[in-house]
Amino acid sequence: MYRPEIKVVDCTLRDGGLMNEWRFEKQMVKDTFHALAQAGIDYVEMGYRADKKQFSPKDFGAWRFCDEADLREVAYECPTKISIMCDVGRTDYDAFLPASESIVKMVRVATYVKEIDKAIHLAKHVKSMGYEVSVNIMAVSHALEPDLDEALDELAATDFDVVYIVDSFGYFYSEQVHYLAEKYLSRLQGKQVGIHCHNNQQLAFANTIEGIIKGVNYLDGTIYGIGRAAGNCPLELLIGFLKNPKFDVRPVLLLIEKYFLKLIKELRWGYEIPYAITGILNKHPRAAMAFMKGVHGNTFSEFFDELSNVDDV
Repeated sequence: MYRPEIKVVDCTLRDGGLMNEWRFEKQMVKDTFHALAQAGIDYVEMGYRADKKQFSPKDFGAWRFCDEADLREVAYECPTKISIMCDVGRTDYDAFLPASESIVKMVRVATYVKEIDKAIHLAKHVKSMGYEVSVNIMAVSHALEPDLDEALDELAATDFDVVYIVDSFGYFYSEQVHYLAEKYLSRLQGKQVGIHCHNNQQLAFANTIEGIIKGVNYLDGTIYGIGRAAGNCPLELLIGFLKNPKFDVRPVLLLIEKYFLKLIKELRWGYEIPYAITGILNKHPRAAMAFMKGVHGNTFSEFFDELSNVDDV
C-alpha cells in the first residue's frame, strides 16, 4: 500500500550538477524534465539560483543560476512542479520574481545549523513572494544536538512548508534516520519533513525507506543515483518501491539509456572506495573527489589514515 501524501523530489540536475559545474546541455535538460513529468514525479529541482556577483556565469553552466528565461526554454507548467535551491549567503534576494510571474513553484533553502537565522530570513523573503518553501539543514551528522533542537524550534515557529533531514556525507545508518525523523516530526508539528540521502555507504535508498517508515513524506532521489561524489538515492528504485500507480518508471529508464549510461563514465559518481571512506568517517567528500582526480598520490589505506587524523575535511 502507498501513502498518497508522499511527494517525490527529483534532484538530478541540481545535485548532479555538482559533478560538472552544472554544464548540462539544454536539450538534455529539456528531455529530462519531460521524462520526469511523464513519470509523474511531483517536483523537479532544476538547479541552484546563485548570486551572479559571487559566481561568474562564465565559470558555470546555466543551471547554477536557473534564470527564468532558461527555465522556460526547457520546462513547462504541469502537475510536476519546478523547484530550485538557494544557499544561505550565496543568494541575491532580488533574483526572485513574484511566484505568480515565475515558472518555479518551490524554493529550497540550504543551510547549516549555525546559519539557521540567516536561512529563516531568506526563506521568509521567498515565502512572502508566494513560493512553497523548504529549509534543508545540511551536514546534520556534524550538528550538536542542542543546536539542532534550537534550530528546529525556530523553524517550528515559521510558516515554511517542509524541513529536510540531509545526510550530506552518506554517514547515517537506519538508527540515526529513525531518531532524527522522530525528532523532526515531534518538533515541527504541522510541517512536512523530507529526507535527502547520499550514497557513500550504499545506504541512500535504504535510509530513504527508513524515513518513509517513520513518517517522512518528502523524498529526494536522482536519476541513476547521479549526484555529488557517491551520488544519491536512485529515483528509479524509489518510485518502484513506492507502488503508487501515478508513477511510471519507463520514461526514466529510457532517459537513463539515452544519457546517463554515458554520463556516468564521464563524471564517475557512484560507489568508489574514496567516497566510501569519507562516508565511514563522516567527512565531507571534497577530499575524495580530489583523490578521484589524481590530486592525492595515496593508496586507499593511506587516504583512510590521512582523513582519520584530520578534524574536519
